[in-house]
Amino acid sequence: MAYPEVIRVFATSQDPDFDGPWQARTPSNSTGSAVVIGPGLLLTGAHVVANATFLQVQKPSHPDKAIARVRAVSHDCDLALLEVVEPAEFLSDIEPAELGPMPRLRDEVAVVGYPVGGEEISITEGVVSRIEVQRYSHSQRHLLAVTVDAAINAGNSGGPVFGDGKVVGIAFQKLTGVDNIGEMVPPPIIRAFLDGVGLNKRPEIPALGITTQNLENPLLRRQLGLGPNERGVAVLHVDYSGSAEGYLEPRDVITSIDGLPIANNGTVQYMGNYRTRYDVVLGHRYIGDRIKLEIKRGGVARSLDLELRPWSPLVPRSRYDLPPAYFVYGGLVFQTLTRDYLTTWDKWWNKAPKEFLNYYYLGHRSAQQHEVVILTQILADEINVGYGHLYNEAIAKLDGVCARDMEDFVDRLSSARGVVEIETTSGGLIILDAEDVRKATPRILARYHIPRDRTPGLPGATVAPQALRA
Repeated sequence: MAYPEVIRVFATSQDPDFDGPWQARTPSNSTGSAVVIGPGLLLTGAHVVANATFLQVQKPSHPDKAIARVRAVSHDCDLALLEVVEPAEFLSDIEPAELGPMPRLRDEVAVVGYPVGGEEISITEGVVSRIEVQRYSHSQRHLLAVTVDAAINAGNSGGPVFGDGKVVGIAFQKLTGVDNIGEMVPPPIIRAFLDGVGLNKRPEIPALGITTQNLENPLLRRQLGLGPNERGVAVLHVDYSGSAEGYLEPRDVITSIDGLPIANNGTVQYMGNYRTRYDVVLGHRYIGDRIKLEIKRGGVARSLDLELRPWSPLVPRSRYDLPPAYFVYGGLVFQTLTRDYLTTWDKWWNKAPKEFLNYYYLGHRSAQQHEVVILTQILADEINVGYGHLYNEAIAKLDGVCARDMEDFVDRLSSARGVVEIETTSGGLIILDAEDVRKATPRILARYHIPRDRTPGLPGATVAPQALRA
């Protein structure tokens, strides 16, 4: 049989409900594809197993299924490593596939998997048409990807792409609005993920933590101290607690990264063949690695050696396998602003509150603000009469002090005594009596069938009466 190492994945998943963050949505079932890469080990896409509660795998043309679990996952690069749990010898008769080299443009490849619409394995052939940094829709990270002119449909995701009998990619997404154009995770990122699992490295892909601008304008280059033959990108912003904090400054010009000269359009010649975004070099690095930068500051050349840290935007991008952070206080529901919450609006990039979108696209972490705490809804009760119009607003201050992050906000609000003042960014003022709130909390939780007043892990927890009786 062709491609016996390609396995079908059956996932039962339960996503959080960001409109009611104390509960989860109805479980759903989906299928994906995977490839055997070691004894009892399968490589697939992280989006195939995101928020999964139960996993099964099935061999080609074999009715029996085995139970699997996630051994390691990197949502940043959309890869997951599964291991078969029961029966343990389920894959013992299959020779693991071998990871091949980076494919080249015009190489012929075969996308193999189990797309929806049938039960048997599907093989779609195409050629490599593009190799460059692309946006991974699962994580919103920009990483190296390979584009192929072969269909990648639902169910195909997570499946291998073969070239010359070896795995040269993992199918992970298709371009919307275009037929037969798909993208795969390339071997350098796959190899870095698998090596990182073996070395017990953190699964996140690091970031420089900067915002830059291309330097294609000659006068701009001269004003920033570059000579006629010098090129690079200008630093506009340095993230608080990011990799570059304390090293780079606004108006610095980065001329080289990891030994690769940066062109004025923000690209480098990667692996000697592919011209793409300069941050491509981060795709196979780990948190804690060091990277060298050559810069010019005020016309003076300098060399920097940075320790790489995780990407920490003010508004977290899509998160998986984690419950949303919420807190119910006096019927007011507070949450952390995340991309997941923004997606509760249809066409959220257009319909979500403009203030929230501004935080998402333009906001930066600072020493005073690590996250944006928002008031998402008001559960009507006598204690919060008159505040019902203040939902979907960000919190500016609690008792006159900026809310640093959700944990700080919950800790301070939980321990408050007497009159509490909460100010929203629109200037709205909410005043509550802390003792009245404590008395009202069990009543509000019971009325709205909320099992606890906050996400487990935040300071303290109050359980609703019906949960106690159960």
